Amino acid sequence: MEIEILSVAGSKPIGKINLSKTATIRDVKEKIYTNLKKSMYPDRQSIKLESKGRSLKDDATLESLNIEDGAKLYLHDLGPQISWKNVFLAEYAGPLFVYLWVYQRPWILYGEQTSSPGQVASFAAICWSVHYAKRILETLFVHRFSHGTMPLRNLFKNCSYYWLFTLYIAYHINHPQYTAPCSLCVYIGLIGFTICELGNFSIHLLLKNLRPPGTKVRRIPVPDGNPFSVLFNYVSCPNYTYEFGSWVFFTILTKCAPAGIFALAGMYQMSVWALGKHRNYKKEFPDYPKQRKAILPFVL
Repeated sequence: MEIEILSVAGSKPIGKINLSKTATIRDVKEKIYTNLKKSMYPDRQSIKLESKGRSLKDDATLESLNIEDGAKLYLHDLGPQISWKNVFLAEYAGPLFVYLWVYQRPWILYGEQTSSPGQVASFAAICWSVHYAKRILETLFVHRFSHGTMPLRNLFKNCSYYWLFTLYIAYHINHPQYTAPCSLCVYIGLIGFTICELGNFSIHLLLKNLRPPGTKVRRIPVPDGNPFSVLFNYVSCPNYTYEFGSWVFFTILTKCAPAGIFALAGMYQMSVWALGKHRNYKKEFPDYPKQRKAILPFVL
């Protein structure tokens, strides 16, 4: 059947394509890229039933959407795209290298220095490096992304957040006048940080195993026998809970106000994501556990 493609901007005609009823929206995008607009690769396209309507899912078929011969679809240009994996790698590589650079007390930040960071600052550098090295390895070998790309502009926004916060935190912890907290705070911080990092990694592995490779299957996540996964009995996004915990204990370890600000900023953003995922779980699964909260057990 023949489908006419129009631009969202002004409803200007772009051209016509021929597809079968069983074709998906992804097939529509491929046809547009091949036959109509070579500059607009599929991941850059958003297809809509109406110019101001919602984007259609790639796996939806024309038949399921009641699209018939002679129908019109609207094309919206999402702009240049970049893969989620590459964005994550850039986000996480920056903090790793920026922190280790500041840890060396470069003269451009501190002037000429003969002393080196103390024991707590060294512990903090190890914790920070482990966290972001873990994130990089998870991006490469653990995470399965439900969306292939995001707008290129997000790369600069996301990297600015992580890189500048890293510089802010590292500058204070590695400053020659930095005062370390008491030994008890250091021990509590190190133990708590380690537990939360292991918990976060455990949840990421569970979520990976929940979705078979090459699919977008969604299931209700439940504890899998790993003690760290028990948190699924209380919250929908325990990976965020553990992430927040890591930065709370890092703050205790370092007694650094900028680290605490980073923890709170992260908590705010992760709460927004967690609440959204929690709502989607409840909408998608009628039997979703009612006792669960989004990110903080019994609270939020």
